[in-house]
Amino acid sequence: MPTSRATLPARFRRRIEPPLDWAARLLFPPICAGCRRQVFRPGTLCGSCWPKLRFLEKPWCPVMGTPFAHDMGEGFLSAEAIANPPPFERARAAVAFSGVAQQMVRQLKYHDRTELAPWMAGWMLRASAELLAEADLVVPVPLYWRRFFSRRFNQSAELARALAAQAGLTFAPDALRRVRNTRQQVGLKAREREENVRAAFLVPEAARVVVGGRRVLLVDDVYTTGATVAAASRALKRGGAAAIDVVTFARVLAGDFQPAEAGTI
Repeated sequence: MPTSRATLPARFRRRIEPPLDWAARLLFPPICAGCRRQVFRPGTLCGSCWPKLRFLEKPWCPVMGTPFAHDMGEGFLSAEAIANPPPFERARAAVAFSGVAQQMVRQLKYHDRTELAPWMAGWMLRASAELLAEADLVVPVPLYWRRFFSRRFNQSAELARALAAQAGLTFAPDALRRVRNTRQQVGLKAREREENVRAAFLVPEAARVVVGGRRVLLVDDVYTTGATVAAASRALKRGGAAAIDVVTFARVLAGDFQPAEAGTI
């Protein structure tokens, strides 16, 4: 009876696997997600790009997750959270949307680099640990069906799938549907973004039993003005969700966003 690799003794598997790994690396060498230099492992950054990644750390606004320059004390809210309270409870992001992070988003979103999603989700896991501890299920911001078929995948769903798997949570990609073919948010001002995604999302009737009474972790790739996740959060609340938290891979911070960079958002 033939023996599979899984049933081989460990000492034999160790002799077989390294040559197979090296053969795969020769055929498909892993490249840096920032500059495309060759690296040792897929999804990692080279020594030059790694220092250019800005991780978002405390102290930050407990609601919006935007970092403060100084510790303002427990419970201190940002001006944004006070002036325009969001429909979600809390938002967190792993990195600032600039430089290498921008390149990673572009590679995932426009160049089919879906192998980056688990690595990006790992950093999101670190940034949203307190949110994940209370979440019941993970829901991605959906694409409209025409855009999904033209792109062939949803980058937010790839991040959400990887994040849910790493956190041991339920992944619910069908809990939210985009029911309007909205314009791309690129180049729109804040008020135009809000109008563009107004009533664009819906919890399908069949998904209400999944969402009802649950704390949802909503996942997107980039938080710019928050218009998209706010519209999605309102739809989830109408669908019966008890509360919504938001986590994104990157966040646009004041002073970081330049018009020439808008194509990646």
